[in-house]
Amino acid sequence: MSKNPNQRSLGFTIFAIVLSIVLIATAGIMVYEILKLEILPSNILMPVILVIILFSLILLLLINFCAHGLATKIIFSFLVILISVAYGLGDYYLYSTASTLNTVTEQAAKSKNTVSLIVMAESTKTDVQDINGSKIGVLTNINKEGTKKSLNDISKQNIGYSTEKFDNVPAMLQALYEGQVDAIILNEAYRSNVSEIENYENFNNETKAIHQTVYYTKEANNSLAVSDITSKPFTILITGNDSFGTLDEVSRSDVNMIVTINPLTSTILMTSIPRDAFVTEVCDDYACNYGVEDKLTHTGIYGADTTKDTLENLLDIDINYIFRVNFSSMIDIVDALGGIDIDVAEGMAVSRFYSDSTLEGVHEGQNHLNGKRALAYSRERKAYLDGDVQRARNQQQVLQAMFKKASSPEIITKYSNILKAVGKAFDTNMTTKEITSFIKYQLQASPSWKFEQYVLKGENTLKVSPELGMEVSAVELYAYSIQTASEKIQAVLDGKSSDTIETEEDIPAGTLSEEEIEAQIQQGLYEAQYYGEETPEEMK
Repeated sequence: MSKNPNQRSLGFTIFAIVLSIVLIATAGIMVYEILKLEILPSNILMPVILVIILFSLILLLLINFCAHGLATKIIFSFLVILISVAYGLGDYYLYSTASTLNTVTEQAAKSKNTVSLIVMAESTKTDVQDINGSKIGVLTNINKEGTKKSLNDISKQNIGYSTEKFDNVPAMLQALYEGQVDAIILNEAYRSNVSEIENYENFNNETKAIHQTVYYTKEANNSLAVSDITSKPFTILITGNDSFGTLDEVSRSDVNMIVTINPLTSTILMTSIPRDAFVTEVCDDYACNYGVEDKLTHTGIYGADTTKDTLENLLDIDINYIFRVNFSSMIDIVDALGGIDIDVAEGMAVSRFYSDSTLEGVHEGQNHLNGKRALAYSRERKAYLDGDVQRARNQQQVLQAMFKKASSPEIITKYSNILKAVGKAFDTNMTTKEITSFIKYQLQASPSWKFEQYVLKGENTLKVSPELGMEVSAVELYAYSIQTASEKIQAVLDGKSSDTIETEEDIPAGTLSEEEIEAQIQQGLYEAQYYGEETPEEMK
């Protein structure tokens, strides 16, 4: 018994209607997501929407009115299914993009602080209950709030203890190692500092945390927004925590770079400040050691706002936005990009990174780095004579390589991985609308960005750190370098190149008179390197 042709026609008609509904739905969602995202410039937006609508209408006509024979039914059905799937994928990526932008722009209003109760690794104490009747070492002038909250937390569990107070971290560590106290209280933000103290490099392996208290402090997250990010110059502070945890975890600011962007001149100036720069701490809420000189990296312990306020005070500038990243985020982004390419100058090769000796170093010439090697390269300083300054240059080089890779056409094939990485990689107080406006500007104007760099310079010295209560290695910034950085930033904001500002390298060696040399000596402006092997005093 043969099938009724009319039944087959009715079946296909129903099938065609279902496909049509799917096509209309996916096309409609795509148009909605495109309009909602506001990334495409107007000269591209309308043509794209018209193409989607017209192409969808043609497919609807073909499958509903032109599919008569078996071959045309198969071909038109296949086309509608294929395009519907393509629309569906587009909908997913557009929605994911919007969600990622919302995630990174919803900067946490609070910073996470973790305070640990620490004992020696071989101790039989494994839980906070084991501390009952023990002596705990605490710091008197460092992180008093965290110490107080930790002790209160322990007391609430009906645990009795006594405390021994210490003025500085090394003294407290020594007491723990020598058994004078059974445990110590330490904010996890200071753990990296401890590992850099002589005799305590293996602190992480030689001790263990048996209890942790977590509390939160407020972050202002206020931006100094410009009226139009596509036509007005602005500054961004990129601050990188030296932690591998979540972005809201307070930690030292290991990377401190001010990026000045002028969209009208297509100029990007990267100004790096050494992490060990000894600066005056400034914070709006006075929660930091306000007015006290300490290493710049320690400002991160009080949050990104304190780092921002401190740098604004140092350079006499305004910072419009903050981008906060951490170590693990760099690894994820670089790997999502498929690695980056950097060019190592002659004499700057490193066979093994001191920052991570398990990784292969870099050779002279072009190197392709994955996430872990890019991070190690960004952190490396012990391999270089000018340590912290060269590390800042490396960080600028890595950032520029990431920007170049992210702007390349091949990035489309890695789009999904990048979205996943970026969502956890950074946060910012820049709004979603500002970011999409800048992306729209990039698509429309396709500017050829000119990158310029400057690294503040100073003299390596020893200073007493109030945060640690001990003498630490630091960089005493030169007054001329601070002034030069400020002027370079202002030059870019004013529509000029930062290269128009004369730096110390621009002055030929041996061109100064004895009177000028004496004046420079008094001001501390120039080092012996600008006069060959002789110091200015020897030249006189």
